Formats: sequence, structure tokens, C-alpha cells
Amino acid sequence: MSTRVRTVILGAAGRDFHNFNVVYRDDPATEVVAFTATQIPGIADRRYPAALAGPLYPVGIPIEDEADIESLCLAHRVQRVVFAYSDVTHAHVMHMASRALATGADFELLGPERTYLRAAVPVVAVTAARTGSGKSPLSHWIARMLVGRGRRVAMVRHPMPYGDLERQRVQRFGSNADIAAAECTAEEREEYETHVAAGLVVFAGVDYGDILKAAGAEADVIVWDGGNNDFPFYRPDIQVAVLDALRADQAEGYHPGEAVLRMADIIVINKVNVATAEQVSVAEAAAQRLNPGARVVHGALPIRLDDQEAVRGKRVLVVDDGPTITHGGMAFGAGYVAARDGDAGEIVDPRASAPPSIVEVYAAYPHIELVLPAVGYGPEQVAALRETIESSTAEVVVSGTPLDLAALTGVSKPVVRARYRFEEVGEPALEGLIQAAISRSS
Repeated sequence: MSTRVRTVILGAAGRDFHNFNVVYRDDPATEVVAFTATQIPGIADRRYPAALAGPLYPVGIPIEDEADIESLCLAHRVQRVVFAYSDVTHAHVMHMASRALATGADFELLGPERTYLRAAVPVVAVTAARTGSGKSPLSHWIARMLVGRGRRVAMVRHPMPYGDLERQRVQRFGSNADIAAAECTAEEREEYETHVAAGLVVFAGVDYGDILKAAGAEADVIVWDGGNNDFPFYRPDIQVAVLDALRADQAEGYHPGEAVLRMADIIVINKVNVATAEQVSVAEAAAQRLNPGARVVHGALPIRLDDQEAVRGKRVLVVDDGPTITHGGMAFGAGYVAARDGDAGEIVDPRASAPPSIVEVYAAYPHIELVLPAVGYGPEQVAALRETIESSTAEVVVSGTPLDLAALTGVSKPVVRARYRFEEVGEPALEGLIQAAISRSS
């Protein structure tokens, strides 16, 4: 019988692969018998390829559905289950722990120090307490600020490898052509397109050691643009955590968002332009309670429509950022706010024209209100997105997602984009704090 510790890693095609690559891939004392998959449709029933898994795994590693965790553990006599995905309640983590423990296995979480990679250049990391708090607009603001100060910046995005994993080992996006050639999903486009349009280069993929080498070769500063509410893969020289003022009451309720807030050097209380004074006060109290040593600053995400007159008085269907609206737990996003404030005559309910695959999304996330989340993890979902829009009674579509919805779906209805950007509110502090941290580590 093998003396290696039989291990299952619970994941969602991101943190799980990173933890394996850094901690377990070359460990002769560990045998990872499977990854599991959740949150993202279509990422199970694949294999982590041998070319990525290394010589201890000559046939790769299967990726199974998380729903089968008990039978998987029992069939393989699993001794250790490692939890490795993000933006779930603390209760969810412990329910998964209970399922693992009931099979006889240990249950583990790997911490930042064990999973960090060290860069040769300074790293500015942007993280958050919840998905949809405004990490990417802040990352964009930081990157452009640094470029304006003469820095060579590479943005490294938390992974979203939903296709051919071997092909996606290291990805570099410097143009829209790169995004198209990689056949990026809607969710990936939401994260890459705005950065690339501003002349920034984005790296992503599967093997963040190789990605670090590629990014470090052409940059003197790395900006880590986090995913969900996970902590960084690279050891940061300064870590900024975003706390959404509209959801500040959730600061201590989600994994690993609470840890991220406790780790941060700077906490940005975001969306103060649309939050009430009471909500901002709740956010400030949470920041002080969880991390009294952090510098707290305020941020805003002002929203504008490209063409308000095209929306005024019209029947409008709103499309909002996918992950923010689904597992981020938001009932609506920037598109809905822009349509409402832009005097739309009526906001059309997308459920009335949704095909079965989109109806399933609403069933899985019943908190969603009168918006269509920009789900598009594959061609079938993109086609369903298009069908929902085309079959609706809407005259105009307001798109609050950062991707170019019209180009992605080819819809015939006019699309008006709702754009938003990060702005620091109050006494400017971020630039000086970031520049000082970079100078100390250079």
C-alpha cells in the first residue's frame, strides 16, 4: 500500500490548482487523487494534464463534481481534504469540513505564507471582502497611476482557466486580438478588456510560477488583480483590501474575505458615493475592529451612461457583471443603477424571455432582481444570453459589465454601456502609500 497521503483538493479552477502546483506537485509524501469543481459550470469532468501535474502524475489528475465528495473519499480511502476556493460563507466551509470528516479524512486550509510565490519586483496586491466590491477598477487605477509615474507595470489576474488547461498554462493579453485568440469566456473578458483597452498588459493562466517569470521579465512592478475575495498568490509588498460599503455587514461572514481584511495594509471602503452615511459608518467600524493597524481610505465608483438620451423613457433590459450578481450575492449592479438614474421608462424582467439554461441561473441564485447576469462560460451560455436579450420586449440594452456585450453576443438591439471608474474620496493617500511601499522594496 502506498505511504503517500491520499488527498482531494476542493476547488473551482483557480486556488486549487495553485495550491497543488506550489505545495503538492513535487511532494513525494502526497498523492492528490482528484480535484473537485464547483461554482463554475462545465469545469468538472476534465483532467489536470500530466504536463502541468508533473512526473508524480503521469496520467494527470481527474477533476470531479464536488457533489460526489463523499463517494470519492470513500472509494479512494482519502486521508486529507484541502479546501481551496473563495467567496463562500464560513458556514459553507464548515459544512464541507463536516462532509469530509464524516468519511474519516482530515480537513485542511492552506495559509498565505505556505502558498505565496516571491517576486523579484515589487508586488501591489488588490483583494476584497466580497466579489463585486470594486477590485478591478481599483487595480486599474493603481496600474495607470504607476504607468504615469514611469513604471513598467504587469497586471497579473487571479486564474480563470475554464478551457484547455495545458494551452492556458501562461496567458498574456496585450490586445483584443490576444483575447479573441484565447477564446476567452465572458467572465474572462469582463476582467481583461478594460485593462487592455487602456494599454495595460494582463497575465493569467494556470501555473503562476511560470506566469511570474513571464510578467517579471517585462515589468518592474506587478499589480495583483485578485479574484473573488481570495488572498494573493504572490507575496505582496503592500496589500490593499476593498470593503464594499453596501455590504459592510458581511465583512466577517465570508471566507477568506475576513482574513483578507485582517491581512491588509490598506482598507479601501468603496462605493461611498452610493452608500448611506450609516453604511459607511458600519464599514469603518468593521475595518477598525478587524484590522486597527490598517490605513483606511474611501473610494467611489461613479457610473455614467455612454448615451443617456438613448435610454430615457425606453423599455430597457439590464445586463450586469456575471460573478458580482451570481456568487457575489448582489441583487443588481452598475447597469441597473445607471438605467434607473438615466430615467429608463421601464426595466424589463429578463426572466420573461430566458431560455432554460438562463432560468437555471435564476433558480440557483434567487436573490437576483431585474437584471440579466452576463454569464458566458461557453458558447452555449453566450447563445442563451443573446436569446434572452433578442426575445425580450426591450428597446434598448444597458450593459453594466466591463466587457463589450454587443461584440460578444452580436445582438441586434442597441447596447448602451454603463461605465464606472475608481476615484479616491477625501484626502489623497493611496498614491503616496503605494509609492512608498514600492520604494522600500526596490
